[in-house]
Amino acid sequence: MPKMNERERLAKIEAEQRNLANEAEAVRRSLRAQYGQIVADIAVERLTEREFREILGHVVRVGGAGSLAALKGLSDAPSLARIPPARG
Repeated sequence: MPKMNERERLAKIEAEQRNLANEAEAVRRSLRAQYGQIVADIAVERLTEREFREILGHVVRVGGAGSLAALKGLSDAPSLARIPPARG
């Protein structure tokens, strides 16, 4: 097999990059669909769309471990749902 020149080598590398990018996008869509199925089983209708987006945005920004640590810390705090509304 003859040695590839630089132009052929570059074309091959660029084609491989496109194929990898397409594969990564397909896997990303599949993973998001799996996570979407999880959300379909959770009572998210108790949140507004804005709250839901904001919560997810923070979770993704902070990361799973940091988010779990923060939420576990809140589990020791009194729930706002159990605190009667202020009268005034």
